[in-house]
Parts: sequence; C-alpha cells; structure tokens
Amino acid sequence: MEGFDIPVPMGRPELFDFEGISMTHYFTDNWENIQKFQARPDDILITTYPKSGTTWVSYILDLLYFGNTAPERQTSLPIFFRVPFLEGTFPGLPSGVEQTDKLPTTPRLIKTHLPVQLLPKSFWEQNCRVVYVARNAKDNAVSYFHFDRMNMGDPEPGDWNTFLKRFMDGKMVFGPWYDHVCGYWEKKQTYSNIHYMFFEDMVEDTGHEVERLCSFLGLSTPIEERERITKGTHFDAMKQNNMTNYSTLPIMDFKVSPFMRKGKVGDWKNHFTVAQNEQFNEHYKQKMKNSTLRFRTEI
Repeated sequence: MEGFDIPVPMGRPELFDFEGISMTHYFTDNWENIQKFQARPDDILITTYPKSGTTWVSYILDLLYFGNTAPERQTSLPIFFRVPFLEGTFPGLPSGVEQTDKLPTTPRLIKTHLPVQLLPKSFWEQNCRVVYVARNAKDNAVSYFHFDRMNMGDPEPGDWNTFLKRFMDGKMVFGPWYDHVCGYWEKKQTYSNIHYMFFEDMVEDTGHEVERLCSFLGLSTPIEERERITKGTHFDAMKQNNMTNYSTLPIMDFKVSPFMRKGKVGDWKNHFTVAQNEQFNEHYKQKMKNSTLRFRTEI
C-alpha cells in the first residue's frame, strides 16, 4: 500500500436515488468521467452484483493472463489495484477511472457493479468481452448483509429482517438484484461477447468453469496451469492471502466480519426463518416471472 494513506471514513454514506437506482456518493462522485471512459477492444470487464464472486473471478483472470508473466504482482499488489473498480471514488485512492487509465497490463482487467443500463457506452462500442457472474438471490442477500456490517463505505444494514426487506425492495447500492442479473442476461441475447457465469457452478466445479472461461477468452492455457490456478483460487487460499482478502483496506472492519466469509452455497438456510423464506419465494416468483434465468439455491 506504499504511497497511499487511506483514511477510515467518518460515518457511513447515505443512499440516494441516482438515474433510477440507489447509490452512494462513492460511486457517483466521478460520474462524468465514468460515462466518458474510453474502453479498448481488448479490455475485459468483470461485472457482477456486489457479493457474487467478483474477487474470485478477478483473481482467476489475473492468474490466467499474468500469473506467469508478472508473478511479482501476485505478492506485492492487492487485487483491487490489479483489477481497478471502475466507478469507485474513495478518499486517499486514485479514482477507478484513473487507475484503469494507468494500468500497465494488456489486456486491462476492469471490475464494475454498474447495472447494464449505466455501463459506459464505449464497452459496447468496442465490442469488449464481458464476464458476468451471478449468484442466487438468497445467498447473495446473506453475503451482502454481512458485508454491509463490516464495510464502512456502505450504509448501515440494520438487523437481518430490515435488511432482507430492503434487499427485496431493491433499495441496495447498485439497485435491485433482480434487475441487475436479468439486465445482463437479456443483453447477452443481443450481445454475443458476454460470458454469463453462475457462482454455484464455480463452487461445484471450479476447474470446469475455468476451462469454459479460457474457451470464451480464446486462451489455450495448459491443463496443469489451469489446475494450479483452480487450486490457488480456492476460497480458503484466497481468504488467507492478504493480496486478495482486502485486509489492507481500513474501510473494512474485520473485527465485525471478514471480507471473505464462507463462500458457500446454501448458507441462506442459517439466516432465513420459515416465514421469511415463504415471503421471499413469493416475491421472487413475481419479480422473475418474465425471465428465463434459473438459479440453484443449493448444490
């Protein structure tokens, strides 16, 4: 973290309505530059709803492209510098746009949580490859809840019941889960350069998902290399790795909860009451009734 003095924020940000979705100022302060961002044809955009496996896929891609050519990056540079957060504008750090513009790597790996309608147009114009990762709504809600408890850069989550209601109402940073996952799913029907992945598939068979990623990216990574990457990006390995576990960011309070908590499928069963589950299922059916998108809540 040399050269950066990242202050701990003095209180949590407020949610406000921005372009029709809930946001905090950390993601809108640099809006003009975000929208004007110039993508390059070989950029690879990792896009997710928060807490869907973003860091996992970022790390896999970073190893696929630069694990052998620039191994020193792996031990000296936290993942959030290797894969900049495009819309992020945090005190003490260069903005995501600045970081991306200065990336020395080709291709540039960039992450975003922006819903499909707010993504800078240049990504589509340059026909960039987009890797989208989706996670089932129940586990996503649980993970987001624990993340908001420890992340001072997000609004106060309240108790689990309050939070779950807000999740269902879509009053979350980056808007409703339903619109986010469906938005990119629909875009995929008309834009062929989206590789749509599921967190549950990654947990079930990481090796197979790495193979599919390589195929989408046109990489002929040898099988031994893929196996090494699969092993190195195992949840427990990443949780221990200070370059991937976000422990160097003071905005996150690890005494409350680690950034990488469980990485499991089905942990929602430890949080949802029977009544909450019934209510959620009913609401989910309404919200997703027009979509062909299907999720697994257990494996």
